[in-house]
Amino acid sequence: MATKLYVGNLSFNVTTPDLEALFGQAGTVASVNIITDKFSGQSRGFGFIEMDNERDALTAIERFNGYELQGRALTVNKAKPQEERSGGRRSSFGGGGGGGGGGGGGGRNRRW
Repeated sequence: MATKLYVGNLSFNVTTPDLEALFGQAGTVASVNIITDKFSGQSRGFGFIEMDNERDALTAIERFNGYELQGRALTVNKAKPQEERSGGRRSSFGGGGGGGGGGGGGGRNRRW
């Protein structure tokens, strides 16, 4: 079963092939995903690598946590499960709507 690793403090110039080659030294790389800004497409400085198995993942953590790649010391550890996102869009809309309604009601009361 593949083990997912978090890789942080990446240079914005690091590419998927760069990480595949580096982590391939520790074992079989199942996938590489560098997280990018959805508007600019530029790297956000971190990503996730799936190693083929737990043993390869532990080897990669041991070898590459603190490893300097393109002038930056990498942070490598097991990825935490993604937390479920709250409905940020929905709750902010509801909060905005509630505030507007309250303001309108207050204005009507002053007229009477």
